[in-house]
Amino acid sequence: MLKNHPKGLLVAFFANMGERFGYYTMLAVFVYYLQAKFGFSTEEAGHYYGGFLFGIYFLPLLGGWVADKFLGYGKTILLGIIILFLGYLLMAIPDRGLGLIIVALTVISLGTGFFKGNLQALVGNMYDDPRYDKNRDNAFNIFYMGINIGAFFAPSAATAASNFILKSKGLVYDPKILDYSHAVLKNNLANADALKSFGIEHLGANFTNITEFAKFYIDSVAQSYNAAFGVAAASMIISLIIFVAFKKYYKDADLTEKQKAASEEHKDKVVELTPEQTRERMTALGLVFFVVIFFWMAFHQNGFTLSVFAKNYTEFTVSKITYIFFDLKAFLPLLMTIIGLIVLFRKNLSNAWRGVGAAMVVGFGLLTYYVVQGFDEQMAIAPQKFQHFNPIFIVFLTPVIVSFFTWLRSKGKEPSAPKKIGIGMIITGIGFMVMILASMGLLSPRELNDGVSPMLRSPYWLIGTYFTLTIAELFLSPMGISFVSKVAPPKYKGLMQGGWLGATAIGNLLAGLIGIFWDKLELWQFFAILVVMSWLSATFIFAIMRKLENATK
Repeated sequence: MLKNHPKGLLVAFFANMGERFGYYTMLAVFVYYLQAKFGFSTEEAGHYYGGFLFGIYFLPLLGGWVADKFLGYGKTILLGIIILFLGYLLMAIPDRGLGLIIVALTVISLGTGFFKGNLQALVGNMYDDPRYDKNRDNAFNIFYMGINIGAFFAPSAATAASNFILKSKGLVYDPKILDYSHAVLKNNLANADALKSFGIEHLGANFTNITEFAKFYIDSVAQSYNAAFGVAAASMIISLIIFVAFKKYYKDADLTEKQKAASEEHKDKVVELTPEQTRERMTALGLVFFVVIFFWMAFHQNGFTLSVFAKNYTEFTVSKITYIFFDLKAFLPLLMTIIGLIVLFRKNLSNAWRGVGAAMVVGFGLLTYYVVQGFDEQMAIAPQKFQHFNPIFIVFLTPVIVSFFTWLRSKGKEPSAPKKIGIGMIITGIGFMVMILASMGLLSPRELNDGVSPMLRSPYWLIGTYFTLTIAELFLSPMGISFVSKVAPPKYKGLMQGGWLGATAIGNLLAGLIGIFWDKLELWQFFAILVVMSWLSATFIFAIMRKLENATK
């Protein structure tokens, strides 16, 4: 899969993986933190969630401008990593008010703005070399897989850090107890007996009174999330080391058009477009940016309404077999067993490789069995663990998608990047059709008032949605980044990667703002809005396909 790619791709891959691990570790518990610490409703948390995601993806416009005009890509990326570390460190400080949280979120957004778009521009520069240009789309699929390896481990890291703090205080996470605690502090004593029983069960003689326990439980859960933010800060140190230590592999691509023009060695490589060519390319990019707004509005329900669905509408105890998918100690050996089976039965492999496959099946199969035997018949799942399904699907589907596109290219039938984006929008709508089916017969959020539904759905509904949305994402997101890297006027590469992320920012803002409908509509009606938006966007992009494809020539 890495054949005919520059070594700098791997540096970007691992630097990005570390940064995204930190980001998704934080995001896995961000909404839960706001609700635990401040007692926010879903709508209130949604305003902060949407605003934060808007900043995360809008400020790359500033970062791209700084890189194009002043610092260059490498220095701007390095500065971004340092700022990100400081932002996560602020989030990790416990027992602080909302003001400090807002400051921390602003710092994280600025750091991401300097880092994210410019790293994408740096990767795109590597594929301006004619030796690598034909592999540009596949390169961004591989680069995107690095994002999601980090994102895959993030929810488990967040959960482990959270559980460690709660365990040290003699507690376990229970969303009902958290709801009861906030209710008691608001003088709603309807569930006071249940909260008192829970407190006595976990604290024993240390239990004082129900009000003190409610405060203690809320503070403990909030502090457990602070620990997860500390893990995010540590991950930035890893990204920093990788990016600095292996600079030699990407230094030839670390040149803006302004820097090329100022260099005797590189000024002959400066590309000048006519005003008409620039206008045509900018128009095409603007149209694509408009479409992806609606993709990210829908997709980023994963950290908002889909997370609320996981907490309020999904079973939080599952059988030991289902729990395999939520526990890395069992899930990873199971995946390695499956890979061993693929190697064992794949054609055109030597007997030695078949022996490796057989050894993997036996070894990892036994390890999976051993881990599962240690599970109880019913196991509790934390709602944030659903966040790891999208990235793990990315990691394992990326080689499949890359191979599929490579096969189509060999047949002369590979769709253009804009067509892949359109197909991705269609698949997005299908993903939310799954949620419409899952929502039938459930009470509306308004009727529950942010409580837990008396009727709960199987986790497989959400898992199926994440699987479908992952396929959509692989058709759309890396292809969009590749399209921008190819079409952007050379002097605006950083800025246009920022433009892609700016469109993502608007989508993310809408992802939070659309939460106003969550408490006003039936569940299936809310998800139907996302289906309609996705399919209207697909219709639009196919209507302008010729204009988009002409811009790549």
